[in-house]
Amino acid sequence: MSIFSTASVLDQVVDLAKDLSDREIIPFFKKISHYRKNDGSPVTAVDAAVQTALEAALPKIVKAPVLGEEMTNNQQIQIWGQRDTGIWCVDPIDGTTNFVNGIPYFAVSIAYFLKGEPVIGLVMNPMTGQLFTAEKGGGAWLGARSLLENQSRHVRLRECVASVDFKRLPESLRTRLVSSPPYASQRNFGAAALEWCDVASGLFDVYVHGNQKIWDFAAGALILSEAGGVMASFKKVPFWSDDALARPVIAARDPAIFEEWSDWLAPSLE
Repeated sequence: MSIFSTASVLDQVVDLAKDLSDREIIPFFKKISHYRKNDGSPVTAVDAAVQTALEAALPKIVKAPVLGEEMTNNQQIQIWGQRDTGIWCVDPIDGTTNFVNGIPYFAVSIAYFLKGEPVIGLVMNPMTGQLFTAEKGGGAWLGARSLLENQSRHVRLRECVASVDFKRLPESLRTRLVSSPPYASQRNFGAAALEWCDVASGLFDVYVHGNQKIWDFAAGALILSEAGGVMASFKKVPFWSDDALARPVIAARDPAIFEEWSDWLAPSLE
């Protein structure tokens, strides 16, 4: 049965995310220790527990393998190769550093891929209850409010607020952004999935990140796209045709601003 045969699929994913947030995440906010993975990023027992729960529950909604952050690289590559026939892609806690440090800006991220692209996406901040959802061709939503209702506040890049993660960018680009930023102001809050959604909802106008994993942006990129935004990798290829599990990304809420933003970035990406 196609996942598009009923709207209950996304409803079930929403119910699952809310239940896991209440049971597995919120009770441990600011109350759990962590350790460091080989890449230096923090991970907690909550990350593992939530991913285990998602791996058990999501195939009962739509039967498909689950690709997640907390598994081996070989497992991730093997499941990622099945995205044409259908896979779930999850980040149990995106923004674990914020979670363990008591910063209420992190999210559960869930996407379903079919024919190589995400067709359902959810990003939820457990601490605020903020819930972003999207279905390919069906729009993007913040709760019950359509994100298509948003209008860009700015018409030129120099007026924009940017979300920029400096530490993963090429040195030449970091230098240009610090010495001569093309935008009005810059922020970075440390949870990629929510940052994509904050572009979609208009809190940020433009976005750049030097290296994100597919589970960081699978749901958020769909939400931004369905809200009318535009995204690209640093490679000059269609966004979802890239086979890599990790890639640098640029995005903007407004297509015209995206063109100005990508043109400004281009000399540092060649």
